[in-house]
Amino acid sequence: MEWLALVLFALIIAALLAGYPVAFTLAGVSLGFAVLCSAFGVFDTAYLEALPSRLFGTMQNQSLIAVPLFIFMGLVLERARIADELLETLGQVFGHGRGGLAIAVVVVGALLAASTGIVGATVVTMGLLSLPAMLKCGYDPRVATGTICASGTLGQIIPPSIILVLLGDVLSSSYQQAQLRAGNYAPESVSVGDLFAGAIVPGILLVALYVAYVMAVAWMQPHRLPAPPEDPHQAGEHLGRRAMRALFAPLALIVAVLGSIIAGYATPTEAAAVGAAGALLLALARRSLTLGRLREVMQGTVRLTSMVFIILVGASVFSLVFRGFGGDVLVHDLLSSLPGGAAAAMLVVMLAMFLLGFIIDFIEITYIVVPVVAPVLLAMGMDPVWLGVMIAVNLQTSFLTPPFGFALFYLRGVAPASVRTADIYRGVLPFVALQLLMLVVLWFWPRLATWLPERIYG
Repeated sequence: MEWLALVLFALIIAALLAGYPVAFTLAGVSLGFAVLCSAFGVFDTAYLEALPSRLFGTMQNQSLIAVPLFIFMGLVLERARIADELLETLGQVFGHGRGGLAIAVVVVGALLAASTGIVGATVVTMGLLSLPAMLKCGYDPRVATGTICASGTLGQIIPPSIILVLLGDVLSSSYQQAQLRAGNYAPESVSVGDLFAGAIVPGILLVALYVAYVMAVAWMQPHRLPAPPEDPHQAGEHLGRRAMRALFAPLALIVAVLGSIIAGYATPTEAAAVGAAGALLLALARRSLTLGRLREVMQGTVRLTSMVFIILVGASVFSLVFRGFGGDVLVHDLLSSLPGGAAAAMLVVMLAMFLLGFIIDFIEITYIVVPVVAPVLLAMGMDPVWLGVMIAVNLQTSFLTPPFGFALFYLRGVAPASVRTADIYRGVLPFVALQLLMLVVLWFWPRLATWLPERIYG
């Protein structure tokens, strides 16, 4: 009765599209479907006996402790107005030439991604602060909105990304399953640190592609990215000091978090604790974090962390019921039987994730889809770090693609009424093309993702 697993999956997608909460949909639909099928003798409820031990193991998972710590770090930096100062100061540094403001937005997006990793907050912040300045300077709304959306989604791929933390946990389990099925009873593991290291080079290349596109538009179509008028009140020396002061906080956190991981001094969980403490100290040193803002940060951290873990609980129930129907065997047979072998299976999985990214968030995809397909793909000989980076870049592309990309909705919510939705959609298309180019490059040169982890961890 493996086909019932596909019925279960279809019911869950239908419930999500109807607007029901993700976590309760996963657990409720799975349990209800399991009870109904057990009444007809086509499901063995013994599979659900493993649920308590699985949930207990999840709560003891050291890697997942990094999730609330990175969320706390990002929210502290947001409330401390560090992003505001970055955008204002770097906008003045880069803004003297054509396309300077757009380049500043890309640089700030990369810095915020490497120090906060929260996509929605980054897009909204840059939309509120930089979009009015770009429009006032005479920028083409398409280029301005496209740059902001694309730069905001860099938090999906540049560490410390929340999706990389979650993917690292899921892929570690999937990699061990694939090796056990192949007869390797001393399986190797893949860690969150491996994914962090693997995502650094592709993330830097994406930033370079964005900057190159902005410079190309400024050179070939200067009327779309005009230079702002000179401000005689901006002294070069004073501006340089302000720029160094604005850059100090995010660069210090990047060095503290990523540097400690790459150098081998700390695990990602320990580095997340360092980042959270460092963000708090920086905010206190700037006297920009009041008790009221600290209360908001703590409440936001609890709210987002609870959402992640309740989805994880619901996904655990779904996973057990799905396997109880033999869904894992069905998926394995379907992907293995595709003409074209591993390449065709990977292409189908990437396309499915890309389309699902329009309707459900990356957390649900990580916990619903990845545990089902990753063991099959890894058993076909794919590198787990390369697979994780490909998934992250793919979901980042999905977040940008019209008409359902989440980043587009974030910006639409804060953009002025003079900016049309069609301008936002058209503005992101060149960046979507750059994202697809990055996927193609990673497809043919996996070493871009695997070289640095091998150099660091052997």
